[in-house]
Amino acid sequence: MRPFTLNYARPRSRPTAVTPYRFDESLQLNVLPDGRPAVSDPDLLLVVGTTASTAGSKTHFDD
Repeated sequence: MRPFTLNYARPRSRPTAVTPYRFDESLQLNVLPDGRPAVSDPDLLLVVGTTASTAGSKTHFDD
């Protein structure tokens, strides 16, 4: 039997997210496809809120 609250506490499917930047190991920064640092794009920051790096520590921020 499934607890009633689990019908509402968890989404049924995970939303698909596309990250418009990637981590550049040589620069130790998240960069856009054109090579600029991700934090230099104000429109991107408005959408994602931050460009937290997924390399190593989850508490490292590029901005």
